[in-house]
Amino acid sequence: QVQLVESGGGLVQAGGSLRLSCAASGRTFRIYAMGWFRQAPGKEREFIATITGSGGNTYYGDSVKGRFTISGDNAKNTVYLQMNSLKPEDTAVYFCAAKSSPNLLTSSSGYGYWGQGSQVTVSS
Repeated sequence: QVQLVESGGGLVQAGGSLRLSCAASGRTFRIYAMGWFRQAPGKEREFIATITGSGGNTYYGDSVKGRFTISGDNAKNTVYLQMNSLKPEDTAVYFCAAKSSPNLLTSSSGYGYWGQGSQVTVSS
């Protein structure tokens, strides 16, 4: 199994920045990619970004391109999500996720491991 522990959420004003971290433990050799999703009340879970472990390839959702940056530290089995120019519509619970295969990189159904979620609230 793979365990994911997130940290770094909180409250920030619009235009501000936050950084989320996600540390993986357990059978980390199974991980092909790690990513972030978010879910706001009454909405479906939305793909934010993902990064592959081997090549460091990154993919982003359209709503965060140019504002959010995903990065990884393979030695620490940790991924980060740097969020800049935050907007009130970015308010959601952010989930870290990991997957063992290269398919469905931008779909939540492709991820088998999930963190507990971290609340991000952006005030206007």
